Amino acid sequence: MNEPHSKLPGASRTAWLCVLLLFPVALLNYLDRQMLASMQASVMASIPSLGEAENSQELWGLMLGQFKFVYAVFSLIGGYVADRFSRRLTICTSLFVWSIITWWTGQVTTYNELLWARSLMGISEAFYIPAALALIADHHIGSTRSRAVGLHQIAIYLGVIVGGFGGYVAENPQLGWRTAFTVCGVVGILYAFPLLALLRDAPNRNKTVDTPAGDSPWGALRELILKPLSAVRELISNHSFLLLVLYFTLPAMAGWVVRDWMPAILKKEFHIGEGHAGVAATIYWQVAAIVGAFVGGWLADRWMRHSPRGRIYISAIGMCCIVPAIFGVGNAGSLSVAIVFLMLFGLGWGFFDGNNMPILAQVVRPNLRATGYGLMNFVSISCGGLADWGFGILRDRDVPLNVIFGIFASAAIVSVVLVLLIRPRPELAALEQDE
Repeated sequence: MNEPHSKLPGASRTAWLCVLLLFPVALLNYLDRQMLASMQASVMASIPSLGEAENSQELWGLMLGQFKFVYAVFSLIGGYVADRFSRRLTICTSLFVWSIITWWTGQVTTYNELLWARSLMGISEAFYIPAALALIADHHIGSTRSRAVGLHQIAIYLGVIVGGFGGYVAENPQLGWRTAFTVCGVVGILYAFPLLALLRDAPNRNKTVDTPAGDSPWGALRELILKPLSAVRELISNHSFLLLVLYFTLPAMAGWVVRDWMPAILKKEFHIGEGHAGVAATIYWQVAAIVGAFVGGWLADRWMRHSPRGRIYISAIGMCCIVPAIFGVGNAGSLSVAIVFLMLFGLGWGFFDGNNMPILAQVVRPNLRATGYGLMNFVSISCGGLADWGFGILRDRDVPLNVIFGIFASAAIVSVVLVLLIRPRPELAALEQDE
């Protein structure tokens, strides 16, 4: 008789090895993004077509938004590929390609080249997160799922923290921002090879993954077109999934602005150096997010023993921290006050971020997890790109920060209601509690 995957000898060890192997990949994924935000002044100064433009902030915001627009679109494709074929190969290929592009970013000399580099980065990185979180959910069934996803998200927060020190690297005449991108690109390229050798798809996927069918090239092509449409149709007809998409999107707009613009905001508002601003804008709230992810994952897994809505409740508590934090950041009168509210934001973000994939696993069937997360990314990051671009335009027009962040906080308030309306599917909740 076949035993469940979670009960197989050594399955727990393999499941945690999966998270361990993905930890540096997730760190690099966000390090490569965050460095650009913390190095904004140096990058703009070294690219005349950007730094000397009258609408330089708008161009910078457009570049940040462009990354997110292509990332959003290709998240749909990346999620489907990871569900349809191998999550392992999707992850390793994504890491290898985005690392090459990270290396190239350090060589660009014009704004158009930078725009192309970030666009290609968005395409290549879009394949990672849906595949990685789905792979972790495949390996961790039930009692360890929130903690495993939370540990993976901690790697993301560490990547943002390390990227926050990029301003000091950019200011150092012996190093500079180009060196940072070159080194990170080389590290990622080299790590892709041992990752490919050691990472494994979950054994239970072999019984459920779809393989292209058809006795002719036309049959295979027809199925290749119809299968994604069928998957998307199933997802958008799922009421709880649609609520989760909205819940995932509204606070993420503020989250992207905090990541991408906070170093520049603190530098301008409190008259501090680029290195100091990069660290202050990242390390405090990301450390708080690490605490939130760890504590939130542990609490969610424990609450799930008593209620199938345990993860939903923990996530809602996190959102109740995020809302006042966004208001506070927009109205802070000093750097220390801004940091306190950023830490509250980070604590809530850890509760929220570590439970999105586990909640998704409660409302969609396993073979649609990566596709579902890709669709969530598509909507969320598209709106995040608009938020980045719009923030740059509003800053060029001197709109007060408290007005801008007040809008973001109002949107996050709605999220508290949305998550509480989500209803786990009984058959999926029962399966998780049994395991």
